[in-house]
Parts: sequence; C-alpha cells; structure tokens
Amino acid sequence: MPQGFLLSRHSFDQRGSTCIHYWLATPEGPVKLVIEGERPVFMVKVADHTQVAEALAGIPYDWQQLGFQTFGREEAAMLYFPTIDAHRRAQALLLHRGIEVFEADFRLHDRYLMERFARGGLYFEGLAQSKDGFTEYRKVRLKGAEVQPDFKVVSLDVECSGQGELYSIGLYGHGVEEVLMVGQPQSADTTIQWVDDERALLQALEARITSLDPDIIIGWAVVDFDFRLLLKRAARHGLRLKLGRDGTEARWRDSREGGPGFVTLPGRVVLDGIDGLKSATYNFESFSLEFVAQTLLGRGKDTEDVDNRLAVIEHDFRQNKPKLAAYNLDDCRLVWDIFQHTRLLDYLRLRAQLTGLELDRSGGSVAAFTNLYLPRLHRSGYVAPNLPADGGLASPGGYVMDSRPGLYDNVLVLDFKSLYPSIIRTFKIDPMGLGEGLEDDDAIPGFRGARFSRDKHFLPDIITSLWAERDIAKQERDAARSQAIKIIMNSFYGVLGSGGCRFYDTRLASSITLRGHEIMQQTARWIEEIGEGKLGHQVIYGDTDSTFVWLSGRPSLEEADAIGNHLASEINTRWRHKLKQELALECELELEFETHY
Repeated sequence: MPQGFLLSRHSFDQRGSTCIHYWLATPEGPVKLVIEGERPVFMVKVADHTQVAEALAGIPYDWQQLGFQTFGREEAAMLYFPTIDAHRRAQALLLHRGIEVFEADFRLHDRYLMERFARGGLYFEGLAQSKDGFTEYRKVRLKGAEVQPDFKVVSLDVECSGQGELYSIGLYGHGVEEVLMVGQPQSADTTIQWVDDERALLQALEARITSLDPDIIIGWAVVDFDFRLLLKRAARHGLRLKLGRDGTEARWRDSREGGPGFVTLPGRVVLDGIDGLKSATYNFESFSLEFVAQTLLGRGKDTEDVDNRLAVIEHDFRQNKPKLAAYNLDDCRLVWDIFQHTRLLDYLRLRAQLTGLELDRSGGSVAAFTNLYLPRLHRSGYVAPNLPADGGLASPGGYVMDSRPGLYDNVLVLDFKSLYPSIIRTFKIDPMGLGEGLEDDDAIPGFRGARFSRDKHFLPDIITSLWAERDIAKQERDAARSQAIKIIMNSFYGVLGSGGCRFYDTRLASSITLRGHEIMQQTARWIEEIGEGKLGHQVIYGDTDSTFVWLSGRPSLEEADAIGNHLASEINTRWRHKLKQELALECELELEFETHY
C-alpha cells in the first residue's frame, strides 16, 4: 500500500453530507485523500431518550445503542448526524435544555483518524487520479503506519516598515535561496528578484510558493507576524493569497482566547520556531531570533545595530536594498540552521507519529493523551466523561523534604528514573481502571479513596510501550525520539491533574503524587537505616524524585561512587520485595545513582 505523512486535515459540509480532506507528503509527491459521507457523532444517556427526541425534532439523526456506558455506569447511545452543521445545532439544542452530551467537541477529521489509531504516518489506498501537481484519492481506506518522510522545507522571512508596508520576502531551503524585493534593480545579484510594488511582491510570493511547492514553511514568529501581515496586506490590495496546494487560499483565524492566531494553508504546514522549541522544552532568557541564534549557533543577525534594526531596515530599503536583501536572507538561514541544529522538525514529526498531534500544534498534552487513550476506551465499551464542571480541584504537588541547612562535602544524588510514569506503571493508575477498581475487592489501593483494577486498564500499558521505545532510542542515540517520548510520558501526570482534561479526577493525580511522597519518605528512611554505624549516611534533602545523601566519613571518590551504586541497588531490591509482599505487584520503580558532589 502507498504510504505518506499527514500535513493538513480539514472537514466541511457539502451537498447535504460531509467531506474530509487529508493532505500527505509521500515519496511520490503530494497526495490528497478525499473521504465523503463520514457522519459526525456524539453520545447521550439512554435515559434521556424522550427528552432528546423532543429537543431534536426537525434535525435528522440516527440513534444507535451499541452497548456503551458512561463512567457512571449509565447506558449511552450514539447519535449520528448527516452534516457537521446538524451535529452542532443538535449539541446546542440539547445543552440549552440541560441534557448532557458526551464527546461532542471532536472535529470530524480528528475523530476519523483517532478511531483508526492513525497518527502522523498512514497507509492508504483508493481510486487515484492525477491532478495538477498532486494525486487525489477517493473511496479511501487508511490505517496507521511508521513513516519517515523526506519533507520539502522552505524558510520564510518578511521585512517591512514600522507601519507594516512590505519591503521584501526572503526564501531559503530546498531549491531556493532568494529575496523578493520591491524596487528597481540596484545590483546584478541573482538572489534578488525585483518587483514593482507591494501588490507585485505578494503575487510573486504566490507564484514562488506554487513553483517550489514546499510541504513545510518555517520561520520565526512566522504565523503571528509574517503570515498575519502578509494576509492583512493582501486584503488591502483585494488579493487572496493562494498559498495552499490545489490553488487554495491561505486563511487566518484569530484565537478565541485572544492569544496567537492560526494560519491555514491546505496541503502545507507552517511551523514557528519559537513554538516548536518551547514544545520541545527549550528555555531561553529571550526567544528573540538574535538571542537564540547566538546561544545555539554562536552567531546572530547580519546587522551592525541589532537593537535598532527597524531603523536600519528602513534606511537600507531607501538607500541600500542589496544590503537589506542579504540581511533578509540571513534571517532565513538562521532559522533554517536552528531547526537543523536542534533537529526540531525530527522532534515534531516524532511527536505527531506518537500522539496524533498536528505538526504545527503548540502545547496539546491533553489532546495527545486523548488521542492515545480514547480509542482503547471505546473498545472497552465506555464513552469519555466531560470536563469537570468546577474546573478541577487542586491535587497535591511533588514531594519536597525539609532540608537540613549546612555546608557539606561528599554528597550523593540518587534519582528515581521517570518516577511518575513508574508509579503509573507499578500501581496501575488509569481512568477506566479507577472506575473498575472501585467495584473490585482485589483492587490496588490508591489515595483519597481511589482503587485501581489489576487487569482492566490502558495507561500503564501505553507508558510501558513508550518506555520500551525510549530505551531503543537511547541505544540508537536518537536524541530527538528520546526527548519526544520523555516529554509525552512525563505529561501524563499533569494531564490527569488538569481540569482541562476530560479524564481529570483528583483521585488519579493524588494517587500519583501522594504515592511519590510515600516512596521518597520510605527511601530516605531506608538510606539512613543502611548507613547506620560506620557509613554514616544522612539524607539532607529530597525533591520530587531526587534524594541528596551526605557521606560523613570522608570517603575517596571511588569509595563514594561505590556507596552510591550500592545504595541504589539495595533500595531497588527493597522496593521489589516490599511491593511483591504487601501488594502482589511487580515493581517498576528504579533508583539510579546520578552523581557525587
């Protein structure tokens, strides 16, 4: 079967039915998958059948009882609709009458992929038809696949006046190294394409993107500055920038929360370097391109006055346009080199492959968790709960020991490897497992009244699978993959403790953090017990998953390292024995000797 990697996804109504478009990057070039007639769905309680029928009189839908139940053990029915509009109107009518609706917030194109465990890479088949620059498939069947695409990438940067008048647009990457510049030719530099005015500049950009046909456009603040400005200036000239594939126009959407907006280019992805680095947990004193480039690459912008570059840009546009073009192009190169240096695109690709998140999605921990968890939940006959009405009650944070102040020599640091994911694996902490465990006398005790099923759960297995993949990534020295998996695994605790997650339950988050407190306190007691007598170990501090141990006997470096390794081994043995004996559980906790100060 052909395979490809998801670039963009859209769904809409047409002629009384629905249509989904998926654009893929494939070894044979861009592909557009067209899926028609997929029905939007949400769930309601069967007990509300009469009220639902009254509320939805006049709206076409199909009521199906397929054996699903809510977390409250109430029977649930599926309501299928012919169009996205009917789905939205029905949801609004039911909520207006106070009738609870479940899983109504999933976009049709996202649910279609999620239920098929399709994340990032896809196998697909269907009826193929060659189009202008791409292949279109209809009557499509698809499933998930491991795909390593060779993306065609272009770095874009816009230079403008303080009032937003466009001066030039730099393009750098696969098959291009040039600047589109407003003005009469001032040099024979072949990297500059001269145009008469701003309108012509926008039209030249449209032509170049069409001819270059990139899968991905990267930049620095490229969405909320460059593309916002480009679309604003295009509207001023009455132009529709057709920067998407298939001759589709670029569209802007403001954020509902007043934050950064969104740009849509069907068939392409726009990736902002700032958002990408933040999602990969990079942190800088400043996220300006100059600061990040200097920090990562050891070089910065090609200008003599970084702090007053707007004045320099305006001056160079009037007096020295070739110099401005060089500056514009160098900004494109800096972004390109930052992406290469950090392997940022590899990280985002792997995150999409592992979680189903879009390549350009910033944040998204809750969505990632849901993508992984919900299809498994459905196959067990449950519908997902809604967000907590109270926004979620606070859960205890990580363990912090009262420190023993002083100046110490010879301090060991012992660290639990991925403590919270290890706790989830060991104690079977899981949203569905919580509901099942509350009715099971042999369940694993948690905290705040929680009990977890020993065999009916998904999250421990999801983490086990990710853990094994990370171990392979480490062995292969694949830093991008290892980092992606680490971030995903460590996000699960935060998701379960967030009122913004439909699976939130304070008993879940508390059973992770309070178990962590218990583990850290017991570990400290064991360390001091082992150290009684001639060794003289004293725990002077502990924080979340790390324990600091003072060795008072002034050992040599080799002796200290030996003590650290012995302590880690002994504590791990004790935890395995304790959990097996008291709870009949296999221990996934692993204490490591990290360093010696």
